[in-house]
Amino acid sequence: MACRLPGGSDSPAAFWEMLAEGRDGIVEVPASRWDVDKVYDANPDAENKCYVRHGGFIDDVELFDAAFFGISAMEASSMDPQQRLLLEVGYTALYVAGESKGSLLQSSTGISTNDWTRLMSEWASVYTGTGAAASIAANRVSYILGLKGPSVSMDTACSSGLVALDIAAQNLKRGRCSLAFVAGVNLMLTPHVTVAHCKARMLSMSGRCKTFDESADGYVRGEGCSGLVLKRLSDATAAGDRVLAVVRGSAVNQDGRSASLTAPNGPSQEEVILTALQEAQVSPLDVEYVETHGTGTALGDPIEVGALKAVYGLGRSEERPLVLGA
Repeated sequence: MACRLPGGSDSPAAFWEMLAEGRDGIVEVPASRWDVDKVYDANPDAENKCYVRHGGFIDDVELFDAAFFGISAMEASSMDPQQRLLLEVGYTALYVAGESKGSLLQSSTGISTNDWTRLMSEWASVYTGTGAAASIAANRVSYILGLKGPSVSMDTACSSGLVALDIAAQNLKRGRCSLAFVAGVNLMLTPHVTVAHCKARMLSMSGRCKTFDESADGYVRGEGCSGLVLKRLSDATAAGDRVLAVVRGSAVNQDGRSASLTAPNGPSQEEVILTALQEAQVSPLDVEYVETHGTGTALGDPIEVGALKAVYGLGRSEERPLVLGA
């Protein structure tokens, strides 16, 4: 696996160190992204303004070694930096895994923002179409690294990377690929989405996400890229690979009709958890830790905790609590 995450975390080890030391990766919006003073207004109702000044940003997104990947300077200048990140993280993950080009290697990518399209709206070149298209994100990785298996970019908002993981795992089980690179990527290059989320009161006015806390008032937008190399466990064991984790099962569903388009649905969350457990052949009581969505909102957190309690809490003793993180 490989990653580029806030707080200077350019590797999984660096990210773990940041968490273990309790450091904070949230900073004020860098001047290289947008002029926060022009966009900021403490009044949530101010037109075309946002009430937040902070987020989780990564460093040096404008830098890219195009020649290393055999890409011309002109094409690189038209590429969404999210595509550049995917190439860098994908190459690193495969290198760390000791894998080279493979004819049945899949590329699955979760990507849900289009800030680059906004920035490029008044400028066009022969490479603009491919440089800004979300569909090209996974396909560019496949093209540059010579991968010939399924190549899919998908947008399911917050769950994009996890859905990409589910699809890759299913394709591995069905024999559609022998190796898969899965990634999620997100960059905040313009303030448009931040402004929109402020209008919906989704973001924390304090600039900190306080999941499960009584003072929770929203989440904080962040960015980065992380990627995993997946294999069937039998193949990895036979090859003597270093196995970092095992995906026992996964599941995907939708809320269906709920209070609103963006409101979560408790019963649907219970259902998808149970489906994943059944596929993994794991008892709810054997699970000791859950990494939650943890939106830090008065609406989302109670519904999520309620669904987790309904599935994992039944028959659980105090000696074996379920620990939640976000």
